[in-house]
Amino acid sequence: MSNETMNNFYSLLFTHCSLLIMKRKKGGGLGNQHIINGNRVTLLKNGREAFPAMLTAIDGAVSTINLETYILRSDETGWKFGKILAKKASEGIEVNLIYDSVGSMDCEEKFLQFLINHNVRLLEYNPIAPWKKGWKWIRRDHRKILAVDGRVGFTGGINIADDYADPAEGGKGWWDTHIQIEGPAVRELQKLFLSTWKWETGDRKYYPPLKEVGNTPVQIIGSRERKKRKAIKRAYIQAIKDAKGEIYLTNAYFVPDRGILRTIANACKRGVEVVLILPMISDVKVVQYASRSLYTRLLSHGVKIYEREGQVLHSKTGTIDGIWSTIGSHNMDHRSYIYDLEVNAIIYGGEFGGEMKEMFLNDLQNCRRIDIEEWKKRPVIEKIIEKFCFRFRHWM
Repeated sequence: MSNETMNNFYSLLFTHCSLLIMKRKKGGGLGNQHIINGNRVTLLKNGREAFPAMLTAIDGAVSTINLETYILRSDETGWKFGKILAKKASEGIEVNLIYDSVGSMDCEEKFLQFLINHNVRLLEYNPIAPWKKGWKWIRRDHRKILAVDGRVGFTGGINIADDYADPAEGGKGWWDTHIQIEGPAVRELQKLFLSTWKWETGDRKYYPPLKEVGNTPVQIIGSRERKKRKAIKRAYIQAIKDAKGEIYLTNAYFVPDRGILRTIANACKRGVEVVLILPMISDVKVVQYASRSLYTRLLSHGVKIYEREGQVLHSKTGTIDGIWSTIGSHNMDHRSYIYDLEVNAIIYGGEFGGEMKEMFLNDLQNCRRIDIEEWKKRPVIEKIIEKFCFRFRHWM
């Protein structure tokens, strides 16, 4: 039997076994968030690749465009999206846009009014209104979803803002990752979008039938208003428990709870190589300090930690044994576990896993490895700040 055949067999076996395990774990069932075959998945690195692909898909829409984002800015990138959304809506295409009130608080009113004037339907998620009974500022919509005609979907960590755009086009070039999905799994992205839209507006929508267009199994896992709040965390834990050789994780805001830390430590004890890429430059310093307070503990277990240099790291990805990969909006922190609406795609198989592994290893070339002995010698004031920030990790 050839190596390729063996890899395909192993990938398929891993997929089905993982699903069975997750269903049987007490409290860990993922309900209808099942593995769906017949998809084509394209890896998109940074806004340089993601934005053109998304704009092309929007421009080709013939029936519906559903866009959900945490950050919507009225900067150059925002206007690029705004103008094409307005154009399609003016042509009679149904365009629905969900944006988070806090994440998009600096979006100009004239930009939103422009969209409304061109028949784009807007939903501001959890508007800032402390005078309203039951209002909770901490609950936010952190998802990034684009579903066009219910047939092509996008998800990952990239918001609609110049931060993610190519520096050659005036952007900041933040390092992040997105994917484009074609096939039946897009239906699950559409469902997540519409679950929030329906929750807020009461609208009922039609789900179009989708044909298989590839051979990649995909699982869409998302938290909803009152359900599946810890589904993505459970999927991470189960995959780490199942790991046999290597765990490669990249995360912008890495402040995991005891469950994740214990699972990672146990993987190291089994001889699994665990490598983390975390930010050297972060847009949220307080979270970075809290994350760094865990370095000594992780390093002592044998975890290899690298900090990415150059640009702000905003990516949330993972690949395990080259056959389980995930990309999405979910950070390894308390907010993502409990409060935020999140979505991650899990992609099974060696072909896409190989792309993810190659991207991860290439990215290590832009990183500095943390040495435990050198790390212990850092200034005392830094250690104090890190411990102080870690105490407030549940509020970040």
